[in-house]
Amino acid sequence: MREYENQTLIDTILSTFVPVHRDGHKFIGVGALATLLLFLLWPPLGWLAAIVTAFVAYFFRDPDRATPLRAGLVVAPADGKIVSVGPRVPLKELELGDQPMTCISIFLSVLDVHINRTPIAGKLERKVYTPGLFTNAASETASQDNERMALKIVADSGGAVGVVQIAGLIARRIVTFQGEGDALQPGQRIGLIRFGSRVDIYLPLNKGILASVGQRAIGGETVLADFASPETGREVRVS
Repeated sequence: MREYENQTLIDTILSTFVPVHRDGHKFIGVGALATLLLFLLWPPLGWLAAIVTAFVAYFFRDPDRATPLRAGLVVAPADGKIVSVGPRVPLKELELGDQPMTCISIFLSVLDVHINRTPIAGKLERKVYTPGLFTNAASETASQDNERMALKIVADSGGAVGVVQIAGLIARRIVTFQGEGDALQPGQRIGLIRFGSRVDIYLPLNKGILASVGQRAIGGETVLADFASPETGREVRVS
């Protein structure tokens, strides 16, 4: 609480502004230049360009997150709505075997923060890009059909999990910040998907799963599973 005791009104206002990730700077710069030129040509078009540029800045926002660090916790790799939780055979490129794992799918709308984060501490052992379609990321077939980047993370505590960045209907670019062999910390920024997408995470089957369909996840903060918990799943009431 002490950090807020001497906070001024200006400090409070400034704290509501969220930083923009560097990957978005070039898009904002192009938008700002187009806005200026269109204002000179025809002001109504300039206002339209200004709105689009403001949305691009909003899309690339990159807020800090408070990640719980207790051993055994798995945090959400992305912001968005959890659209499915259940057994699924992991994608072959993950090399996690041919037995079902618990797959948690998070759908990101264009209004969600699109920075992706690592769910556990570990090493990025495998990173595989697969070209594909750009269908609705919320559909069940998107995991297999759409363009994607598959990441296999070997946990410091043992075992491995899979994180798959999946392009959506209007997404056209998947960005991953780390390479194979890199050490990752829980909640660390690992990439982003531009303009609508989905992220799947593959975990050991029924091992402390705390996530439920319909739940809103906050990347780097929401706990999806606790490997130290005896729970095999949760039921929720959406109201």
